[in-house]
Amino acid sequence: MPTTVRIPHRLEEALAQYCVETRRSKSEVIIELLEQRFAAEPAAESSYDLAVKAGFIGSFASEPDAVGSTKERVKTAIRRKHRRGSDETLGDAG
Repeated sequence: MPTTVRIPHRLEEALAQYCVETRRSKSEVIIELLEQRFAAEPAAESSYDLAVKAGFIGSFASEPDAVGSTKERVKTAIRRKHRRGSDETLGDAG
């Protein structure tokens, strides 16, 4: 596929000189340089991969019954709260 690129005069001269010395066409040299450039560039990581590396995505270790024990702690706290209120009410009446 034909592509037109405007390059500074100094690069044009350097490219022409290099092509004469190596007996290669400008197209050959430019294609080789582009292939080297893109082959050397590592594949960009996705945002998901970066988030996993940063520790934003994943799991953490917890107690096997962490959900159940949390539920029980909440129930116990609610019972204590209501017991305190009923104890105070009984104390005032008596």
